[in-house]
Amino acid sequence: MLLKKYHGLGNDYFVMRPLDGELSEAFIQKVCNRNFGAGSDGILAGPYPPGSEWYEKIAKACGGAFDAAFALRILNPDGSEAEKSGNGLRIFAQYLFDEGIIGRKPVRLLTLGGVVTATVQEPMERIEIEMGAVVFRESDIPVRGFGDGSADAVNLPMTVLDREFMVSAASVGNPHCVIPLPEVSKDIAMTYGPVIENDAHFPNRTNVQFLQKLDEHAIRIEIWERGAGYTLASGSSSSAAAAVAVRLGLCSSPVTVKMPGGILDISIDKDWQVTLVGPACQICDVIWPD
Repeated sequence: MLLKKYHGLGNDYFVMRPLDGELSEAFIQKVCNRNFGAGSDGILAGPYPPGSEWYEKIAKACGGAFDAAFALRILNPDGSEAEKSGNGLRIFAQYLFDEGIIGRKPVRLLTLGGVVTATVQEPMERIEIEMGAVVFRESDIPVRGFGDGSADAVNLPMTVLDREFMVSAASVGNPHCVIPLPEVSKDIAMTYGPVIENDAHFPNRTNVQFLQKLDEHAIRIEIWERGAGYTLASGSSSSAAAAVAVRLGLCSSPVTVKMPGGILDISIDKDWQVTLVGPACQICDVIWPD
C-alpha cells in the first residue's frame, strides 16, 4: 500500500487512494503512531468521485446532494473522523495537482463539514481554500450548558481546572473553542487543551485555540486539536481564531495567523465567509505492507 506524506506548516498527513471498505481504527492508529508506525497527524482518504460509495455516504451525512468534483475523508490519529481541516484540504489540493488530477482552476471538494473550494494558485506555496461560513450560534456548533442554544457562544466564562477563561465557540464545519489571553504558550495548550476538548459543554468534543493579539491584523495561536493533541498548525483552527478575533473587535480582516509551524493568511467577509491561503508540500512516499 502506497502512502504519500505531505505537510502544511508542520501539520502532516498521509494521503491514501480511495478504498471500498472501512479503514479500521486499529489501522489508522498504527499508521499514525510516531513510535510504532509511520507517524502523522492523520490520514486523508480520497479522491472519491460522485456516485462512489463514500461520496454518497458523505453527501448523505451532510444532508443532501452536492455539486463537487470529489469527496475526501479526514481521519484523526485516534481513529475518529474530522469534518474539516484547512491544512488537510490544502494538502489534498496539492496532492491532486501533483497527480495531474486537477490544474490551477478552482475545484469543489466535499467533506463531512460541507463543500469547500480549493485553488492551487502557486504550487506548494499558495493554496487557497474557501472554507465556508463561520457560525457562532450555540446549537449550530454545537455547545451546551451556556444557554438555551439560541444565542451566540461568544465571550462566555468557563472554569477549567484552576482558572477561569472567557471563551468563544465557533464552527467552520467542525467545532472550536477560542480563548484570548495576554500571552500564549505550548504549556498552556498542553495543560488546558485536553480538558477543554472533552468538557461536557462540547458534546462532539472540540478543537481548542489559545489566542494572543499581536496587532490589528495579526494574532498568534497555540492549538490543541481534537483527536490529535498538540499540533504545530491548523487551518480550521486559524480560521476560527481569526473569526473570533474579528467578532470580538480585537482585529480586522485580513488576519495573519502565526503558529509554531508557520503563518496562514485569513480573510473574512461581511457574511463571515472565510478564505485561507498557505503552503503545502510533499515529504515522502511510504510503502506500508499489506
